[in-house]
Amino acid sequence: MKAAKTNSGRFFEDYHVGQVIRHAVPRTVSGGERALYHALYPARGALYSSDTFAQGCGLKASPIDDLAAFHLVFGKTVPDVSINAVANLGYAQGRWLLPVYAGDTLRAESEVIGVKQNSNGKSGVVYVRTRGMNQRDEIVLDYVRWVMVRKGNLDAPAPEPVVPQLSEAVAVEDLVCPAGLDFSAYDFDLSGEPHRMADYDIGEKIDHVDGVTIEEAEHMIATRLWQNTAKVHFDATFREDGKRLIYGGHVISLARALSFNGLSNAQMIVALNGGAHANPCFAGDTITAWSEVLDKAPTGAPGVGAIRLRLVAVKQGADLFALKGEDGKYRPEVLLDLDYWALMPL
Repeated sequence: MKAAKTNSGRFFEDYHVGQVIRHAVPRTVSGGERALYHALYPARGALYSSDTFAQGCGLKASPIDDLAAFHLVFGKTVPDVSINAVANLGYAQGRWLLPVYAGDTLRAESEVIGVKQNSNGKSGVVYVRTRGMNQRDEIVLDYVRWVMVRKGNLDAPAPEPVVPQLSEAVAVEDLVCPAGLDFSAYDFDLSGEPHRMADYDIGEKIDHVDGVTIEEAEHMIATRLWQNTAKVHFDATFREDGKRLIYGGHVISLARALSFNGLSNAQMIVALNGGAHANPCFAGDTITAWSEVLDKAPTGAPGVGAIRLRLVAVKQGADLFALKGEDGKYRPEVLLDLDYWALMPL
């Protein structure tokens, strides 16, 4: 009898600190990636929609949306990191280091930097640092995420817990502006709004007004597009409630696209400071979003500032700007709490 050739994926006990995983199936990006991304989400950022607008900002062409590049790299990691996940829990220390253009080929590798078994003995949390690289072996983005993974063998001994110390935010001096980026001749008419960074105050909160109802088919297309094979997104028998969990990246992209109304000039994401998928999302939920300005700073690029934003996605029934209850826990209507740096005209 021949040995089995199929792979059921890694379980919690299969990870150890220092382990490096090279993820399979590099992916060459095409212009179709952008078109499908914009079909899935109401994304309207001018720099990601128009070559001529991007060239007016000093880039060679319009890059692929930053989150599309993130999802592509993330998807590479799923068969090795989170195919047996209960849930993806959070992100930290993410940086976009190079724009991704049509024709680039991306691959990914991850290093396990932490493990901690849960008290129930049935699962544990795995921390990984992932790098996405292009065909020239240049790092285009890197980030840390942590995910709760089932144990395959409940009798496997618990590892010595290692929880990495993660910074609260990426420092301004560590943000990377794309080479040549220049907002000194930025066209506010074509971008959609007149607001520059100076128009925003730290502590200001912005209701993005619009909403989108989640469709099962669209989130399935998104997970297939980025080759995300996590069972909780595809297999309705994998959860006790018989529901497919909406891919967290789908919620991130929807919320970011909704934030165009009020933040259309927050053009490029350059850092992911932290993030939490606070509650599960399912088909039929209607998502709205609001943002809070956390910080602002100049960069070394001409006319370019960095704005730190908290992006919160909520579902129907949520009170405006409500985030956590008196117990300090996220309210049940909150789906996403994301902290990121974006580049904006000064």
